[in-house]
This record gives sequence, structure tokens and C-alpha cells, in this order.
Amino acid sequence: MSAGQHDESSNSILKIALNLAMACFVSGLIIAGVHFVTADAAAQKAEELKMDSMKALVQDVEKFEPVEGKEDWYKAVKDGKTIAYIVPSSSKGFEGHMQLLVAVTSDGTVLNYDIISHKETPGLGDKANEEPFKSQIIGKKADGLEVVKDPSDKEHVQAMTGATISSRAATTAVAKAVEEVVHFTGGK
Repeated sequence: MSAGQHDESSNSILKIALNLAMACFVSGLIIAGVHFVTADAAAQKAEELKMDSMKALVQDVEKFEPVEGKEDWYKAVKDGKTIAYIVPSSSKGFEGHMQLLVAVTSDGTVLNYDIISHKETPGLGDKANEEPFKSQIIGKKADGLEVVKDPSDKEHVQAMTGATISSRAATTAVAKAVEEVVHFTGGK
């Protein structure tokens, strides 16, 4: 290879590197611009979705207020009184962590819950967010939140057929939320 060819090759590589660097820089500017323009709208939409989720858990409330000193906790307020707490909770399921929002009264009664993310088996473990399993948990306090496989035991939660681990994960997450609320409120 002659000196002229070597310079031409180095020059060509330098041009390619500069073109790639410029493309990355321009792409970065475009992404930053799009983020700057849409960030407020995305944050507002996320807040609306959170409020909709909480309204589905506790209906007929006037407002939801953040609980001071508790991250992601909200109290559901009606007629100036706190009627429930919305608490995030999680537990290890069959395929990974199951994350829930749980509505609990100050005395520790489960009003409702919603599984907001999970990796459970479709058609089995994902049914922990559906009837008839869900209605077994609603209305219970901590002492009734135990998964059993005895159909005659109506005091506790019946495991879903083929999804005992998912049943326990959902029930455990709800029980954690109940315990946290009772501890926070003193059960009153």
C-alpha cells in the first residue's frame, strides 16, 4: 500500500466516523426535543391513570390525598373523613414479582385490590385479579388472608386450581398492605 492510498483510507475512515458522530448528535437532539415537548403531557397522563386506578378501587370518594411520610400512599376522603388508604404492595409470584394497589380501611378491612403488573402464567396465575378469586379477599381482615386448599374452609382464601403460588402471592401482597395500614392507623 502506498502512502497516498494509506492517507485516502485514513481520510475515508475519518469521514465515516465524523458522519456517524454527527448522526448520533442530531438524533440525540431530536430525542431530547421530543422529550422536552411531551414530558409534561406524559406526566399528566400517568397521573390521570393513577387516579382512575384509585377511583376503581374506592368509589364514591371526593378526593385522594397523598399520605405524608408514606411514599405512593393515598387516603380516600369522603365528607372530610378518610374512608380508606390506597397502598402499593408486592410479593413474589410464580414467574416474578406481582405488584398491587390495595384499598384498605383504617381497621384493616380489604375494600379492593388491583394487580398492576405481574408475570404470571396466562390463564392460570393471572386470574388472581378476577372473580371468583378476587371476591374471596375483598371484605377480609388480616386473619382471613391465608391461602388454603380445603373447599370446606370458608374463612380463608381458596387457592386457584393450578396456581397456588400465584394465589399465595396475591394474598400475601394484600396481607402486607393490610398490616401496614393497621400499623399506621393503630387499627382504628
